[in-house]
Amino acid sequence: VMLGGYLSGYWLLGLMPSSYYQFTGGIDWVAVAIQLLLQDVVQYLMHFGEHKISFVLYRMSHKPHHRFTNPKLFDAFNGSAADTFLMILIPLLITSRVVHCNVWTYMTFGTLYANWLCLIHSEYHHPWDPVFRQIGFGTAADHHVHHKLFVKNYGHLFMYADWAFRTYLNPDCVAAFTGSKEGKTVKGW
Repeated sequence: VMLGGYLSGYWLLGLMPSSYYQFTGGIDWVAVAIQLLLQDVVQYLMHFGEHKISFVLYRMSHKPHHRFTNPKLFDAFNGSAADTFLMILIPLLITSRVVHCNVWTYMTFGTLYANWLCLIHSEYHHPWDPVFRQIGFGTAADHHVHHKLFVKNYGHLFMYADWAFRTYLNPDCVAAFTGSKEGKTVKGW
C-alpha cells in the first residue's frame, strides 16, 4: 500500500523530475544499470543502519521482517511501515533524484528491482545463481544468509557493498546450508 501510494502520488502530483514524464525514446540500459546499482547501495546503507544504529530502530522497523528466517518469494514486500519507508521509499526517492531518465527506463528499472527482490526471497535455487554469485549479483542463497545470521549480506540486488564493507558471507560457508555440525560457519570468506 505504501509503495503503491508513493509511486502513484509521486507520479500523478507531478513531483518527479520532468524527464520521467517523457514517453519518447527507448530504454536506456546504462541508466537502468546505474539505477539498480544506486538503489542497492542506498538500500544497503539503510539496511545496515536499521540493524546497527540502535536496537529500538531495529525493533520498530526491520525486526518484523526477520520473523522469516527461511523467506519465501512473497515475503519480499512483507515489512513494517518504517522498514518500507527506510529501505524501499527513501532509496527510490534518492535514485529518482540522481538518475534522470524517461518513463520507459524508469519502468524497466522498477520492474527489474521489484522482481529481483522477490527472487532473492525465494525458497528456490535458480539455474542462473552460480553465474550471478560469481559476478556479484544477489541470489536467494546470499539473502537467506542474512535471514539466518542477521549480521551478514545486507545487500539485495548486488553483493558489491557487502564485498566493499566486508559484510559478505558466501552461502557455501554457512553450516545451516551445508549440513556441517561445526557451528555457524564452515569457513570464513
